[in-house]
Amino acid sequence: MDTSYQRLDTSEADLLADFLTDGTWPFHGPAVPDRDTVGQRVLDGHYDGDDSRTFWIVEGGEKAGLIRLFDLADAGEGGTPLFDLRIAPAHRGRGLGGRALAWLTAYLFTEFPDLRRIEGTTRRDNHAMRRAFRSHGYAKEAHYRDAWPGEQGRVHDAVGYAILRRDWLSGTITLPDWNDEAPTT
Repeated sequence: MDTSYQRLDTSEADLLADFLTDGTWPFHGPAVPDRDTVGQRVLDGHYDGDDSRTFWIVEGGEKAGLIRLFDLADAGEGGTPLFDLRIAPAHRGRGLGGRALAWLTAYLFTEFPDLRRIEGTTRRDNHAMRRAFRSHGYAKEAHYRDAWPGEQGRVHDAVGYAILRRDWLSGTITLPDWNDEAPTT
């Protein structure tokens, strides 16, 4: 199926609110966002501004997902952008998230030529996203215990991944040195 990425226009606030409130997002908090909050965030530049850009993932003419890139203001000065990737429930399980991850990686490294790295964090139990990270050149760099608040007071571990420009260009993965500390006595 043909996939494209279209920049969100701020006039699409109602469409964005519909998209975010019609589905459930089990690996995002809250699982179902508040419509008024979405509208206010559009007005505040949360989805599009100096520090963020949002794109629809369009598959077969249908809005199948959303990519929000943020922390972009410092991306050209050695900063590290982050992203939020959401696939609509009806489109999950078909590799769309992995393709979107590959697209956003190429977009960021192309759009910001001085950018050295991109980071992403997910919940430990989000196996599909973790598989996408590994399949698209991202290395696991962090494991944060009890760091991700969930529904009904549950707390989850969070896992951090990143890709370096040099690894993206060469098609390799440079793993962190996990054994860089001297033993304690």
